[in-house]
Amino acid sequence: MSMFANSRRLRKCAAMASVMLFAVAGCAGATPSVSAPASRGVTSHSATATATAIPSAVLTASPHGSFSSTGSMSTARDGHTATLLASGKVLIAGGEGGSSYLASAELYDPATGSFSLTGSMSSARFGQTATLLASGKVLIAGGSDGSNASLASAELYDPTTGSFSPTGSMSGARAGHTATLLANGKVLITGGADGGRFLASAELYDPTTGSFSSTGSMSSARWLHAATLLANGKVLITGDGSPYTLAPAELYDPGTGSFGSIGSMSHALWQHTATLLASGKVLIAGGFGLASSELYNPATGTFSSTGSMSSVREAHTATLLANGKVLITGGSLSGSGYLASAELYDPTTGTFSSTGSMSSVRAWHTATLLANGKVLITGGYDSLDTIVASAELYKP
Repeated sequence: MSMFANSRRLRKCAAMASVMLFAVAGCAGATPSVSAPASRGVTSHSATATATAIPSAVLTASPHGSFSSTGSMSTARDGHTATLLASGKVLIAGGEGGSSYLASAELYDPATGSFSLTGSMSSARFGQTATLLASGKVLIAGGSDGSNASLASAELYDPTTGSFSPTGSMSGARAGHTATLLANGKVLITGGADGGRFLASAELYDPTTGSFSSTGSMSSARWLHAATLLANGKVLITGDGSPYTLAPAELYDPGTGSFGSIGSMSHALWQHTATLLASGKVLIAGGFGLASSELYNPATGTFSSTGSMSSVREAHTATLLANGKVLITGGSLSGSGYLASAELYDPTTGTFSSTGSMSSVRAWHTATLLANGKVLITGGYDSLDTIVASAELYKP
C-alpha cells in the first residue's frame, strides 16, 4: 500500500514521537514512499468501514448554530471530495472506504436530505481534486488508486447525464495537490506527490481543449498545502508537507504564468485551512500541532496574527458562511485523538467562539456550503479505527 495510504499513521507516529515524517518508517504500517490526499484527507486503514446511523434530531444546539442529522452516504468514505453543483446538489466522489479506495460517486439532495448513487469514475481515487467548471461539469484530477504511484489521469463529471468521461491527462502523476479555478476559466494544479517524490511543478487545465499544459513551477516542492484564489485573480500558496518545513508563501500570477515568493507565515504548516474572507484577506487556521491562526493581507503582502482556536486542529474543515463568519469543524489533535467540536471565526473581532458540536468526532471529512446557507458535513474518521458514512447539517 502506498505511503499516501499510510500517511495518517505516519502523522500519528510523528506526533507521538515528536519526529519528522521520514523518521517514522518503523512505525506500524509506515513505508518510505508517499502519495497523498487532497486537502482534506490523508488517512489509512485496513479495517472494514462501518456506517453508523444517527437518530434524526438536533444533535447539539448553540446560541450561534446547531448540527442536525441528515441522510447517510451509501458508502463510508474519507479523503473524498464534495462539490456543490449548479443544481444545488452535492457530488461526493471517491475516497477510502476501509480496505480499498473507491471509484463510486453519489449525490446529496438538500431538498430530500438523502444521498443517491450516480455514475462511477473510471479509476478509484483517493487524494484527488474536484473542481466545478464554468460549464457546470466537475473536473476530477489525479489522486492515488492504492498502488505505490499516483495518477496522472483526469475525468469530467457531467450532471446532465450523471456520468464520468475521460479528459486530458496531467503531464505528471499527483496526489495531495491543489486545484484552483481561475478567473479565466482554467484550473491551476500545483504540487502534490508521486510515489516518494514531492513536486514543485504546476500545470493548467483548459476546459475548451480538455488538455493540460505546464506553467511556472513553485519555488519549493509542496504537498498537503493550500491554494486560495484572491480577489485580484492571483493564487496564494501556503504550507507544505515535505514535511511541514516551509513557512514562506508564494503567489501565482495568471498574467505571467509564474510564481513569486512573498512574506513568511509565523509557522510552518500542513493540513491547515486557508479561507478567503469577504474583506479579501485570507484566514490561515491550524495545521499540525497548532491552534493559532493568522491573516494574509493582499494589499500589503504580509501575514499577521489573529485569534487562536480553542484547540489544536489539523485535517479539519473551514467554511465561509453567508454572514461572513468562518465555521471550523472537527479535525485531529495531531495524532492524539479526533474532535467533534466546532467554532466560529468572526472577522470583525478577530476571535473564535464555540458553536455546537457534531454528533461524533470527525477528521478528514468534508464541509460544503449549500445554497440554503446550511453546511453539509460528510464522512471522515469518527475514531482511530472507523470510517463513517454518516452526514450532518450545520445551521448558522
